[in-house]
Amino acid sequence: MRKKTQLIHGGITGDEKTGAVSVPIYQVSTYAQDGVGQHRGYEYSRTGNPTRFALEELIKELEGGHRGFAFGSGMAAITAVLMTFNHGDHVIFTDDVYGGTYRLVSKIINRFGLEASFVDTSDVKNIEAAITDRTKAIYVETPTNPLLKITDLEKVSELAKQKDLTFIVDNTFSTPYWQNPIEFGADIVLHSATKYLGGHSDVVAGLVVVNTEQLAEDVHFVLNSSGGILGPQDSWLLMRGIKTLGIRMEEIEENTRKFVEFLEGLPEVTNIYYPGIENHRGNDVHQKQARGNGGMISFDVGSGEKADKVLRNVKYFTLAESLGAVESLISVPAMMTHASIPKERRAELGITDGLVRVSIGLEDIEDLKEDFLQALRK
Repeated sequence: MRKKTQLIHGGITGDEKTGAVSVPIYQVSTYAQDGVGQHRGYEYSRTGNPTRFALEELIKELEGGHRGFAFGSGMAAITAVLMTFNHGDHVIFTDDVYGGTYRLVSKIINRFGLEASFVDTSDVKNIEAAITDRTKAIYVETPTNPLLKITDLEKVSELAKQKDLTFIVDNTFSTPYWQNPIEFGADIVLHSATKYLGGHSDVVAGLVVVNTEQLAEDVHFVLNSSGGILGPQDSWLLMRGIKTLGIRMEEIEENTRKFVEFLEGLPEVTNIYYPGIENHRGNDVHQKQARGNGGMISFDVGSGEKADKVLRNVKYFTLAESLGAVESLISVPAMMTHASIPKERRAELGITDGLVRVSIGLEDIEDLKEDFLQALRK
C-alpha cells in the first residue's frame, strides 16, 4: 500500500457494526464486563479506548513499527519515553533540540536522576565521545528545531546497536510521509502530532511508535500508570487530519521551495537554513534518508529589532508558536519556542535574536512573498 492510500486506509477504518465510514468517537470512561476480569478488549479508557486505538494502529503502520501510542501532547509523549529509564541512566541528546525538550530534560527530568548530555549529533563522533558506562539511549531530531541540522540515522543506529543503546528519533518536522526512522534502525519514533499530522491548529497531541514488544510494554506501562493519554475527540480529529497529510506535505513543500528561492534573492536575509538547499550542511544525508524536505525554514534578518518589526507587520503569516498548519506561521525562536534555553547556550548553538523561523502553509505563494517583503522593508 502506497503512502497516500495508507493515510486513508491504514489502521482501523470505519465501524463494522453500523457501516460508519469514519471511526466513531467512543466518548466513554469505563466498559461493562461480562464477568469479573472478563472484558471485551476494553475495561477503562486510561488503559485503552477504541478511538484512540484506531489512531495508534494508524501511526504504527505509517511508521512501520510494532505498536503505537497516543498522548495528550508531544511533551507528554517525550516525558513518557524518558520515564522508561531509571535513576542514574544517561541519555545523549541533539544539541539543537526543541526548547521544550531541553527544558523538560534540564529542569524536570533531571530531578529524578536521569542525566543528559547535549551534543551535535550531525557528527557521529560527537555521540561516540559522549557515551559513558551509564548511557542508555541516544535521542535525536532530524531535521532539528530551529537550525534544521541533519543527523545520519543509519550511522547513529549502527553505533547504538554496537553499544546496546536505545535509539530515539523525533520525526515531527519530516512526518512519516517524508521520513521513516525505523527503516534506518530507530527503536522509538516520536511526534508532536499537534503539528503536521493534525495540520489544522485545532488539536494538541503526541504520538510514539516503538519497534519491539518489550518497548511496547515499557511505554504502555508508563502511559497507563501516569495517565497522559489523548482523549477520543482529539484522537478522531487527528485521524481526520492525517488523511490529508500527503497532499498537504506535497503542496507545502512546493510553496517552501519557491519561498526559499525568494529569500535567496533578498540582501537583508542571511544564513538560510533549509534541508532542500544543496549547500545546507547535511543535505546529502537528508536526501538519502528522507523523501522530502518539509516546510520549515529558518533565516537571519540581522537583529532582534528587525525580526520584531517583521513579525509586527506581516499579514498572512500568523505570529504564533507551533508549526505545520495549513496557515503559515512565523516566530523568533530566541524569544518564543527556545526562550527556555539560556541566552549563552543559544549563542553557542547559533540561535541568534535575529533568527526567524517560518512554517510555510497552503496560501498562494505569491501572497506570502509579497507579504514578507512589505514587512521586511516597511
